[in-house]
Amino acid sequence: MSPAILGAESALAELNARIIACERCSRLREYCLEIAATKRRAYAGQDYWGRPVPSFGDPEARVLIVGLAPGAHGSNRTGRPFTGDGSGNFLYPVLHRTGFASQPNARGRNDGLRLIDMHITAVVRCAPPGNKPLPSELANCAPYLDEEIAALENLRVIVCLGKIAFDGVLQHLVRTGRLARRSEMIFGHGAEYALPHSVTLLASYHPSLQNTNTGKLTEEMFVKIFERAKEIAKLK
Repeated sequence: MSPAILGAESALAELNARIIACERCSRLREYCLEIAATKRRAYAGQDYWGRPVPSFGDPEARVLIVGLAPGAHGSNRTGRPFTGDGSGNFLYPVLHRTGFASQPNARGRNDGLRLIDMHITAVVRCAPPGNKPLPSELANCAPYLDEEIAALENLRVIVCLGKIAFDGVLQHLVRTGRLARRSEMIFGHGAEYALPHSVTLLASYHPSLQNTNTGKLTEEMFVKIFERAKEIAKLK
């Protein structure tokens, strides 16, 4: 492994340790701990993670997925993005089909799943009530996204799942001086924008049950997003 990749791996590990210990948002911390204590009946015998959820994936990644936030009984239970709920059950088979994941199923942090040339994160690291983080909570988490993107030196494509993630990435780009403004960039499924430093922004509907159960987002629509990401990133 090259010194650059070792550096990225070390930076991401150190960042994740700080994320896990984060106490910046008292409302979110209280909610996550309450959910972890009361649990859902189906998971009554399981230990919930109940802490901020760290990012996950390949430090050499050329593709980054940015989601909204952990699910209360998904990532807040398992401790890994998009793991243990309906969104993950839709996402990971598509990632496996398009060559980004070593297996189609995601059950927990120790299930052997490995991402290939991909990293997964979110704009908020704690499960928010009603999946609706407050602006102040988004702002508290924003520096973590800045650090992650800076650490991924091979990054070529950012895939935003849902409008809140899309807006969060655009705010990151303005905040870090890579864009002067964002007014001309509109969220829509399949929207594609060229960014500075040879990075492309791709937008997709979020793989929530509300979107997938109604057919707003189909498997083939989702596959096309990641096939396009692969094409842009020049992955075989």
